[in-house]
Amino acid sequence: MLAETICSAASAAGLGIAAVTAWRRRFLTATRIAAYSLVPIALVLTGFVEWVAPIAFKPTVWLGFGLLAVAWLLFAITRAIERRSGGTRKERRAAARAAQGEAVAPAASVPSLGSGLPDSSSRPQAKPRQQSAAPAEDFSDIEAILKKHGI
Repeated sequence: MLAETICSAASAAGLGIAAVTAWRRRFLTATRIAAYSLVPIALVLTGFVEWVAPIAFKPTVWLGFGLLAVAWLLFAITRAIERRSGGTRKERRAAARAAQGEAVAPAASVPSLGSGLPDSSSRPQAKPRQQSAAPAEDFSDIEAILKKHGI
């Protein structure tokens, strides 16, 4: 009951702000504000608030969200360390075997989630840029303008 009242008050306040904005002849902004302010009352009318309110006020639910955040953080940290250290364990083993002289298929031929971007050998090579044979341009007119303005 409290959540529905808060959503209704937020919608009413938003519609009031939209009316004041429209009175100032900023109709596009007023329309956006009105659209945003209709969302809370729409959530109440669809029953979403009744479904979420009991869940949102349980400490066990917040503990679960906290654990999900910790898990996501651990995944992100291990991914960053993996990228920094030079790839996955499989790629490091393949590099060690190649260094020892064993014939091993390249690690890039085996797709994995941690493989990142393909190696540079599979990319098309860019053509080298041709150096222009034109003589260096004369910048004396630019220098004169800069000196005129004291720069």
